[in-house]
Amino acid sequence: MTNNQICLLELIKIFAEYRNNIIVNIKHLQEHYQRTGIKRVRGVRNESGELLQPWLQTEYIDNVEYVGMGEFQFNRNTATINLLIKRKVRLAKSEDKTPTLEVAGLLINNLNSFNNYTIVSDGKINIKSLQVKISSKKAFDLLKKKGVLDAEKFDFHTEYSIHLDNLPLVAYDSSYSSINGLFNQLAEIKVLTSIISAHLKKESDVFIAPQLDEFQKHYLSKNAYINFPTTNEYIDIHEALFNGTLDSRLSYKIDIGSQDILNLSKLHSANKFLNKMYRLYDKETGEIIIKPSFEMAFNENLAVRHRLLSSRTKITKVDELMKPIFDDFLGFEQNGIVVGILKKVGADSLAQLFQDKQTGKQISKEETIAALTTANNKLEKYIENIYQDKISPLVFYIGCTGLLPEQIEAKPMTAEEAAAKYPNLQFSKNEQEGSFFAVGDSIISIYVKTEYYSKNVPILNIS
Repeated sequence: MTNNQICLLELIKIFAEYRNNIIVNIKHLQEHYQRTGIKRVRGVRNESGELLQPWLQTEYIDNVEYVGMGEFQFNRNTATINLLIKRKVRLAKSEDKTPTLEVAGLLINNLNSFNNYTIVSDGKINIKSLQVKISSKKAFDLLKKKGVLDAEKFDFHTEYSIHLDNLPLVAYDSSYSSINGLFNQLAEIKVLTSIISAHLKKESDVFIAPQLDEFQKHYLSKNAYINFPTTNEYIDIHEALFNGTLDSRLSYKIDIGSQDILNLSKLHSANKFLNKMYRLYDKETGEIIIKPSFEMAFNENLAVRHRLLSSRTKITKVDELMKPIFDDFLGFEQNGIVVGILKKVGADSLAQLFQDKQTGKQISKEETIAALTTANNKLEKYIENIYQDKISPLVFYIGCTGLLPEQIEAKPMTAEEAAAKYPNLQFSKNEQEGSFFAVGDSIISIYVKTEYYSKNVPILNIS
């Protein structure tokens, strides 16, 4: 790095600080963009593979050359940074372009679409440059001082080129927070979030069931976000690889875990764990519900009990982590875990409701859904903050450099060596070929996975 040169991460922080004063040439970005995954298309495929397209489509309201800077987001387990750009759209009938302005009593003439553009993919620059206009002289002066602008004079009419491919991705002297204790904290919150999300799958604290049905018919989520069904552009991946329209690359996954559980993907979904360890039954008939789910929790005729486990059932460290949280939530054991998590993230309304319910107070369904919704948002935000502040920067550094930061001293282990030292760890097929590092009470795992992406294939004019 030269004296006046900054790394890409510092540049992104400047972009984030001045995002309201910088606009991006979206047409230039789209024309020079290379996808990092398989292109998805709107619609569903029938049994013969034919694509059935939605009866509605979106139209840009701001069909312009420039858009706002957008937000930068770290991937949680790869050295990847995405630029999320929001644009105004409206829904219109695919058949005749008639606009749809109202659904279920809600005006929808000002919807947002969200598109991710990968700036860095697995430690490699994916977008070489951005064409921007700058409305703040302060932002211009700072970018010029840092050596990313070569213009002499500030001019808000001028489009500037900011090159990303000549910047180091990270600073050599970067420092990182300790990850000790983070995994167990994240795992507990993740389990509780899964339980709450399962309750809310078909519930809303704003709209009633018939409105949600109307939203679904018009490809809107319960939060009134656009939610079209999508499918892979290619039916046969092998054929697409052979034709050259699809290619593959190696993606390095970097996960944080504990000495018992390798990463968060090992946790069961709430409904799967409910089915494994509990029984939902009809209070009057005693009939067992074959496929229980937390969506049924609002049915007052149903109750839950522990499942009688057979001698063949193997209890893992994942089960041991999840069961006390479930037992507390379901009322079998008042161990304080759920209230402790809720108060930690500031979800006081659900914490109070939970304590009131334990004392036998009757809580309405509407009040419960409202408290669950607020708590779910706060839990998700808390998790996101931990990743963005403490985990994702470390993951990004490792993925970009292939090294652990100097402040972390750990020797690599193979899966066999890690399994011998920490026998409770369970490895997937890809993880079995990985490398593992014991850092305090945590395990950092690095492994390779093959990813496919759609290539930018030029269209040939054949006369």
